[in-house]
Parts: sequence; C-alpha cells; structure tokens
Amino acid sequence: MTPSLSQRLAAETLGTAFLVAAVVGSGIMAAKLAGGNVALALLCNTLATGAILVVLILALGPVSGAHFNPVVTLAFRLRGDLDWREASLYAACQIAGGIVGVLAVHAMFGLPLWQVAQTVRTGPAQWLAEAVATFGLLLTIFCCLRAAREAIPYAVGLYITSAYWFTASTSFANPAVTIARSLSDTFAGIAPAGVAAFIAAQFAGGLAGVLVAGMLFRVPAAE
Repeated sequence: MTPSLSQRLAAETLGTAFLVAAVVGSGIMAAKLAGGNVALALLCNTLATGAILVVLILALGPVSGAHFNPVVTLAFRLRGDLDWREASLYAACQIAGGIVGVLAVHAMFGLPLWQVAQTVRTGPAQWLAEAVATFGLLLTIFCCLRAAREAIPYAVGLYITSAYWFTASTSFANPAVTIARSLSDTFAGIAPAGVAAFIAAQFAGGLAGVLVAGMLFRVPAAE
C-alpha cells in the first residue's frame, strides 16, 4: 500500500526531528563528558549522527523516502518523483521537524528552549566545505540508487560520519539541520548570520552531485 501524503509528511517531520535531536543532543552530551577535548567531543557527535541516519533511513525510508533534507527533496523533485506542492510540503515539514528536535533536546538537557547560536561559521573555506559535503552526499545517494539501492542507509550514514572529519564545516549538508542548529547555542550551533551562505552552498553542491551522478551512469550513445 502506498503511504498517503499525510503519512509521508509525518515521517519527514519525525525523521528530521530525530536527526536534529541526535546532532544537537550528542553535541551537548559530548561537550559535557569530553573534559574539554574537542576532538573527542566531535568524534562522539559524529558517531551518533552517522548511527541515527542509518536507523532513520531504514525505519522511515519505506514511508517517505527518508529525505530529511530540502536539498534531497529538491533533487527528487527534479527527477519527477514529487510534484512542487509535495516537495514544498516536505521541505516545510523538514524545517519544522528540525526546530521541534532542537527544542526537545533543550528540554531534555534542562536548557532554555529558545536560543540563538553564537558560534561563527562563515567564510569561503566553510562555504566550499558545505558545497563539497552536500555534493558528496547527493552523489552517494544517486549513485547508490542506480547501483546498490539496499545499501543507501549504510552509505549515507558512513558518508556523513566521514564528512564530519574531512570538511572544514563538519558537514552540515542540510538546510533544515542548518536552520535548527542556528537555534541552539551549544556545541553544534551556527550563528544565524552564517545560515544563508551555508544553505546556498548546500543547494549548489547538491545539484552538482545529482548532475555528476547522472553523467556517471548515463548510457553511452551507440557509435
């Protein structure tokens, strides 16, 4: 049975909420327990994020496709898998879910619910890092769609785990997550002034990833 639109939107909201909860919550916990060792805190943050992605894609992929990311949703819209109304609703639910996730984490850790992040993440190196991170994420998804569909949950989780460490920005790679992280003045936060440039870089990198994946799997014309 094909899930209804309301079921798919609920899955996108819930999935993005849990994703953000894992990103922000594990950052708070890691900062508390790492004793000032930033590398250890980042490692803890990384492992939790990669693990939850695998779980969420396995659990909710059959319902909504497990996008949890407006860039991914736009890519599937351009493929014709969603119409513009559905894609817009997906993105709205992802953003709303991310905000719910960050509020839930603040409540769980006894922090003020509404915060504004103070951590400055900006500049050409950070923007390039976000473009590269999102390029790789979309390349991973769309190459696996063609060659190893069953491996997507693990490939995405492992890719993000790796990209946390090889990108200067620690691989946000998701506009909904970026917006949510701007509302948390914790380990994973990003000051609001940096959000727009991060999101622009994410969309640019993501679309490039889709184009390159399509080129790699294009059937050569007969000579």
